[in-house]
Order: sequence, then structure tokens, then C-alpha cells
Amino acid sequence: MQLYRSHVLVCAGAGCISSDCKSVEQALVESIARLGLEREVKVVETGCMGPCDLGPVIVVYPEGVFYRQLKPADAVEIAEEHLLKGRVVQRLVYQAPDTGEKAITSDQIDFFKKQTRIALRNTGIINPESVEEYIARDGYRALGKVLSTMTPQEVIECIKRSGLRGRGGAGFPTGLKWEFSAKAAGSPKYVVCNADEGDPGAFMDRSILEGDPHSVLEAMAICGYAIGSRQGYVYVRAEYPLAVQRLDLAIRQAREYGLLGENIFGTGFDFDVEIRVGAGAFVCGEETALLASIEGQRGEPRPKPPFPAQGGLWGKPTVINNVETWANIPPIILNGPEWFASIGTEKSKGTKVFALAGKVNNTGLVEVPMGTTLREIIFDIGGGIPGGKQFKAAQTGGPSGGCIPAQYLDTPVDYESLTQLGAIMGSGGMIIMDEDTCMVDLARFFVEFVQDESCGKCSPCRVGTKRMLEILERITCGQGRDGDIELLEELGRGIKASALCGLGQTAPNPVLSTIRHFREEYEAHIYEKRCPAHVCRALTVYAIDTEKCNGCGRCALVCPAGAVSGEKKKPHRIDVEKCLRCGTCMEKCKFKAIYTL
Repeated sequence: MQLYRSHVLVCAGAGCISSDCKSVEQALVESIARLGLEREVKVVETGCMGPCDLGPVIVVYPEGVFYRQLKPADAVEIAEEHLLKGRVVQRLVYQAPDTGEKAITSDQIDFFKKQTRIALRNTGIINPESVEEYIARDGYRALGKVLSTMTPQEVIECIKRSGLRGRGGAGFPTGLKWEFSAKAAGSPKYVVCNADEGDPGAFMDRSILEGDPHSVLEAMAICGYAIGSRQGYVYVRAEYPLAVQRLDLAIRQAREYGLLGENIFGTGFDFDVEIRVGAGAFVCGEETALLASIEGQRGEPRPKPPFPAQGGLWGKPTVINNVETWANIPPIILNGPEWFASIGTEKSKGTKVFALAGKVNNTGLVEVPMGTTLREIIFDIGGGIPGGKQFKAAQTGGPSGGCIPAQYLDTPVDYESLTQLGAIMGSGGMIIMDEDTCMVDLARFFVEFVQDESCGKCSPCRVGTKRMLEILERITCGQGRDGDIELLEELGRGIKASALCGLGQTAPNPVLSTIRHFREEYEAHIYEKRCPAHVCRALTVYAIDTEKCNGCGRCALVCPAGAVSGEKKKPHRIDVEKCLRCGTCMEKCKFKAIYTL
């Protein structure tokens, strides 16, 4: 067995791949070979490490030195200075955006300090294409434990006592779902992983599948033993080719090692997993639509009851959980339900993974204990708002979620607290908005997305979201009318009460939550014909400050409509009737003489 004095971990998640980590890795490997260090230094591709805005990222062990935003030339320097001579390359280590203070190792970086990694325990640490590395991190030990020392009912009781709730959005108790399926009549029974992650800005499940696929397979096998199932399916969207590739390899490796298939660990237990690739319909994230898609039918929701636990895939009892939920199962089995239940809040146990995106300094994946406040996530871990701008709102739960304004920054993030604010936990997307975000336009964007993704099966969703979108488009175009706000509220309540599935029932959330917390913005659009954030073009009027304008003529030169006029070296003016409201003049003015009314 080859031993190395250093391991260099290269983040090879989809985000870092898009920022050209492969070229950095190649330069690193070539430099190590050129320096004759191949037998001393090993380069390891890992899954997503979390801080996506810092990619490409590498970590050098055993020191744990964290290098960020690398180029191929930087990799050459790291090989020559750090790996050969033992000198940390100071200019490439992390620097805090606000203070400029350097952090050599990841545990010195605020982004990582307040995280508690359970679902993400292996991502960014192991090579996801090596089952041996997963086993070295206690992989498949939980499966061995349940097969050799626990009865199926004991497994279910363990998950129930842990307090784990589904991380896909609804937050239903996981152990209770397993118990329903175990007790349900009918055979065969099925285990399904919902990896159809369709929320804009969400990439939690993708990163787990890309960085730690065996954790999901092990958890599904444990569930199969608990409920009496021999077959599992992972439903993953085609837009995740790297996740599909690594998951497929993991299944083949698990079969080769006897961890999937027949007579696992010689116990007589049989369980196997197959992949089903979805075409990308957002509605297939809804469990009954997903099951219909696996069956080869059109991905449309079905009325409930029966719930999948009683009559799911091909009408048989089915447990369906999302990727993050599955990733929590093995550590619960190994460490005990009391350990997991000690993390989080009274009703929301454990941790939650969030995809932090939008107007925040540190974007990426974070995993924090339930009950962590929004302020801690956005400012302590996320590093605050770029450019010194003011925080305005956080959108949780994706397009079906709600907006949480600044006055609730100290709200603990758990299922109950978010529901009280008109938002939802959802699968874990968290989009941060600053003062330049128009909340009416944001609501329009999300309703447009949901309306476009509606399967059309039920009229409250198909027609209701269309009517809501029409009203929002009128308002953002300066044609809002008295009573529009009340009509949106009435439509929203009606859709929530009568839509067939979770997609339709939560579709009005962005509108209702923005009206609840930012009603004054709707009123400004409708009654004052003004967009306070200066986002809605039809409601934006540009003007020139005559004291700042020196008549350089640059604004007139770039205006596509010829709306700017004036003599050279004298203040110019904008013809409001001709102005297209494109903002090009404001963008090009070097003297900041152009402003919006």
C-alpha cells in the first residue's frame, strides 16, 4: 500500500468544474511529476467543498492549508513552494472580504466555523468515485449494524426517536413514513430517492450525489431492510450529468463489493438500486408526479390519499425521501437517535443544508443546526451583503417559498418559525436580496416560473397562477389598478386551498409574503406609478443633475433612442417621451450625474 506525506484535495463539484478546476488539477499533477513528487504527494478529486464563489479551491493536508480562486499558474507555484519547499503561498490563501485578514486553514474561515456537517460530512473530503474512501469514513458500517444487530422495527424506532423530518420541503417525520410503509399491505415494496431538485438557486442534493453518492445508497438499503423492500430507485434530473455519472459508478462499485444485490453481508437480505433520469419538469419534484414518471407515465400529480406509503409506485407501498434526508440516516444509526435529537430545536431536529445564493459575499453550500438564525447564516457565515448595501429580504423554499424581511433577521430557521412568517423551509434554497431588489418584480418572476412549470392538471394552478401573473405584469408595467392587491390576495388564498398538489398549493407564497411584508412597494407601483428599487423599466424615469453634468456628451452618444440632448460642455437633458428606460446612459456616465426619480 502506497503511503503519501501529503494529500492535495481538489474540489471537483459542478461549480468548481465550471470555473476550470480541471486545468488547475492538470497543472498540479504535471508539476508534481516534474518535481519528482509522485510517490510523496497524492492529488484527490473530491465533491463540493461548499464555498462556490471561491473556486477553484484546493486543500493541502496534513496542514489543511486552504487555497482559493486558483489558476493553472498558481497550481505550479503551490507545487514548487508548498509541496516541495514547505512554504505556504500566502497570496493564494483566503482573505476576509471586509477586513482583508488572512486565514490559512479552513477552520479559521468564518464560512466554515459555524457549520455542523452531518449530511455533508464526506463531501469535499473523500473521492466520491472511490468506495474504499467511503468505507474508510465508516461507510456501510451502519448497514452492517442494522443487518447484524437490529430488527426492522428497531431500525424504524431509531429513526423515529431521532426526530428526523423530511428535508424535501414538507417536513414529515421520516420514521413515521417508514413505519406506515412497513405496516402497509402489499408486495413488493419500494424505496425511492427524490433527486429531482428543480428550485432555482438550489444545489444541495446535487452536491451530495456528486460528492458522497454511497451515503444515499447505504441509507436506501437500510430503509429497504426496515420496511421489507428489495428494490430502490433514484430519480435524478438529466441536468445533473455529473451526479448521474458518479451515482452510476457508485452502484456498480457497491454491487461488486456485495453491498448491493443478493445476500448482502451474508445475511440473506437482498436489495438493489436503479437510476431513473427525469426530463427536467419541475412538477416531478412532487412525489406522486415523480412516481408516475418512473412508471413511464406523464409526470402529473395524483390525488392523495392514498399516500405513497400505502399505494405509491405501481400501487405498492413506497417510501420516498429526498437526497439530504437519506444522507442523514447512516450517522443516526451509528451515533444513536439521542445524538441527532440533541442538535437543533424541540420540533426541528438535526441540521439543514442551505444553498446560499444571491446578494451575499460568500455563496455556496452551508449546513447549520436547526434553529440557527438568519442573521448568523447571512452575516456570520455568508459574510454579509456586498458593496456595503442593506439587506432587504431572504427568499427561502424556492419559487414556492416566501420572503423574510430584515426585521426578522433574528428568527431561528426551523419549520415552525418560517411557516409563521409565511415562508417555508422547502428543500433548502436561500436567496439573499439587497436594497436594489424590487419585491413586486421578484414575485412576478417566481409566479412566472411556477406558471410555466405547472403541469396543467388542476385549474386552480393552471388558471389561477396565470391570472396572478397577468396582474403582476400589469403592476410592474405601470398599469396597476385599485383593488389589484386585494385580488392577488383572494386568488392566492383560493389557489392554496384548492390546488391538487404541493406545487400549486404553495405557488402563491411569494406573492402573499411580499404583500404581507412589502405592501408599500405594491402601493407605490399602483398608485404612485413608481418602482422604489428602480427595477421596473416602465416605472423608472431618468434625469440629469445639472450641477454634476459637464456636457461631455457620452450619454448622448450611447443613447439608442436619441433621447439625450444638449450642447457640448453644457448640462444635457433627457426627453422622457423618447427615453427607452434602458439605463445605458446611467451606466456609462463617469460623473454620476444621471439618477432615477
